[in-house]
Amino acid sequence: MGVFVAFLAALSAFAASRRRRRRPTPAQAVIVSLPKSTVVARDGAVRSVQLAELTLAEEDWRRMWNATNLENLARTYWRFLSRVTLGLIRVIYGENERRVVFLARPFTLLRFEAPEYELESDHGSVRWRIRDGLLVARAGRGCGYLALAVTHLQGGENGRERLLIEVEVANFYPAIAAGFSVPVYEVTQSAIHVLVTHAFLRSLARLNLATSKVGRFATPDVRAAGRAAIERARQIRDHAPR
Repeated sequence: MGVFVAFLAALSAFAASRRRRRRPTPAQAVIVSLPKSTVVARDGAVRSVQLAELTLAEEDWRRMWNATNLENLARTYWRFLSRVTLGLIRVIYGENERRVVFLARPFTLLRFEAPEYELESDHGSVRWRIRDGLLVARAGRGCGYLALAVTHLQGGENGRERLLIEVEVANFYPAIAAGFSVPVYEVTQSAIHVLVTHAFLRSLARLNLATSKVGRFATPDVRAAGRAAIERARQIRDHAPR
């Protein structure tokens, strides 16, 4: 089942990537992953690091470089995964977990702990620790993580800024490698993961981030606060002694 869904995701990601290349975007995303971006250790642990350099206008960078949009970037990743699989894969939010499911909860492909955020002046990251799921080998439960990271690079020119976007899976023990073999994993799930992740990274050139469902770092709605302040002022004026 997992391979079928991944194959469908790969086809959709390829088609979406082809469509996006024909449309102008406010930013430019270039894949800069190393040739050997996925490595399988002797004990079966997988580490995959996919990278893209995003070049955007300074005003867009200043608008987006905050904790709120780091959280929104995380949501954008899950939204892309759902869209690219035509809704067959969904993310279910729990108080202390995230489930990536095929259609419904009984078919949990991956289950993660709640996200952990790291925020610095020039770097931000969000990490989900892997708990279990159908795609995780029994021996690998409770191991590994998925992480998204954004780093502000120096050397932007002509009013443009450069960001390095990283998607990393580390210490992951795939069930398909344990049940079949590492070569089978490499030519199926691993190859498809790289293709889908690259499509996601390229999609960021649109600078269209989803709104987080949790809103841990959500900023106040300034306009709503302004309207509320005006309304309070009117009430005070109307009830003031004359």
